[in-house]
Amino acid sequence: MTTGIRQWVNSGTPWIWLTAAAVTASLVMVLGLLLLIAVNGLGHFWPSPVWDIQYRSADGKVQQLIGQIRETERISASQLRDAGDTVSADVDGMVERHLLKIANRDISGLDFRWILSAAITERSRPEKLIVMERLEWGDFYGFIQTLRRDGQVIAEGRAAWLELTAALEYVDKLRTRIRHLEKTEIGSINYKIERLRLEKRKLELEGADTPEALADLDRQHSSLQAEFAGLQKKLEDLYRKIKRDTVSMTAMGGRQLDIPVANIVRAYQPNAMSLPDKMFFYAAKLWEFVSDDPREANTEGGVFPAIFGTVTMVLLMSVLVTPFGVIAAVYLHEYAQQGPLTRMIRIAVNNLAGVPSIVYGVFGLGFFVYVLGGNIDKLFFPEALPAPTFGTPGLLWASLTLALLTMPVVIVATEEGLSRIPLSIREGSLALGATQAETLWRTVLPMASPAMMTGVILAVARAAGEVAPLMLVGVVKLAPALPVDGNAPFIHLDRKFMHLGFHIYDVGFQSPNVEASQPLVFATALLLVAVIVILNLAAIAIRNRLRERYRSLEQ
Repeated sequence: MTTGIRQWVNSGTPWIWLTAAAVTASLVMVLGLLLLIAVNGLGHFWPSPVWDIQYRSADGKVQQLIGQIRETERISASQLRDAGDTVSADVDGMVERHLLKIANRDISGLDFRWILSAAITERSRPEKLIVMERLEWGDFYGFIQTLRRDGQVIAEGRAAWLELTAALEYVDKLRTRIRHLEKTEIGSINYKIERLRLEKRKLELEGADTPEALADLDRQHSSLQAEFAGLQKKLEDLYRKIKRDTVSMTAMGGRQLDIPVANIVRAYQPNAMSLPDKMFFYAAKLWEFVSDDPREANTEGGVFPAIFGTVTMVLLMSVLVTPFGVIAAVYLHEYAQQGPLTRMIRIAVNNLAGVPSIVYGVFGLGFFVYVLGGNIDKLFFPEALPAPTFGTPGLLWASLTLALLTMPVVIVATEEGLSRIPLSIREGSLALGATQAETLWRTVLPMASPAMMTGVILAVARAAGEVAPLMLVGVVKLAPALPVDGNAPFIHLDRKFMHLGFHIYDVGFQSPNVEASQPLVFATALLLVAVIVILNLAAIAIRNRLRERYRSLEQ
């Protein structure tokens, strides 16, 4: 018996099963984590029912609450009393309570409230109850009374709801036109006016501010000002139209409130929606999340600027890190004399992969931003000083910092790919009369390209999730302008940008409304994982094509 067990152990079978069990456990944990994130994040966009709840307070009075049940938990009555909550003396043991999103922050000052299940005397789901998503003060729950246009009542009750739906469609079109005017047309004119100001300052510094040159700049400035005045008049007309309608609502407790329709993003009746209506609403909310700008301190709206900033930074980082990492690996493997110095360099490269990322952020801030960026400003942008152009954190310095952080990964992966290429291929190329450089460029590097792509894949996977160094070299809470737009030079590497990783940190730990931001943390985390997976899959597809292309040469 003992001999059989010993033979079984020596055969290596237990280690195979142990390895398989470890891999299975890892996959289960990863899938479980992704499932947890998906359930908590994606469930936030589903139109949950809104309850009209009658409950008995601690003093015996019956009061009203309107809200969505976001969470249900069981907790001991003694814990509630220790926390300062008012609980009846006859209540003991474990009690059930609900977390209600009551919204109407401008009325109650709170978005969420806990209520004991035992205190609820009656609850219902009124079909006429309306949920409004607003640009300010969060959601609003209530019943519609009247809709006024220019101060005159045009509809009441059910007719007011139908008119409100039409008015919201009209306001949405106006809001789109206003956004286009402000960000694109007026923004472009402001950008050109600022460029003229800098050009005038440059002429003054160079002593070339002749009357003819200044007159030409003044003519361009006058033309832009006239165009700006025309667009400003159009903008005022649009704002006048968008502010015409006001809706009167009744909130819980009978409180009356007038809400400008221009402040409403969306209005719907969740208790009256059918399943197809809810599915259509859910798809619209998901699209808004990935395509719209954030609002309400990043706790509402979308995350498109963060997606755009993350992808742009990763692509720019990949463009920067690949040539430098490949050149370093080629030199170390193909040209450098193998000896103690080369071994020390390899050890240093391997150790750099273990340096904390925040150290790279400090180095990027000190060297790239202050030293390199400051000197670039003095040499090429003196007219903008003392306001910095490249001497401040931005997209370029963030990409360079992450390129430096991930370069050891690319170097090691490329060296491993070069070492796997048989020496006979190099010798055959040299025997046919090719030089070492031609052999390297036409034969060795193409065959090692899958290994290079492996290094890029690992670099992308690490860089896309980094947050600590980016906080020092370019990432901000809210970036009003994307780093890519229609103004020359179109790609603005000096601008600050948003990042999904920092957005998760900001919403999860810096938000004043924790309960409201918690689902968005899960949704943004799931989106960040999806972005990393998509970027990696694209790189893997390129690597596989290169591997198939040069497989015959390897054989």
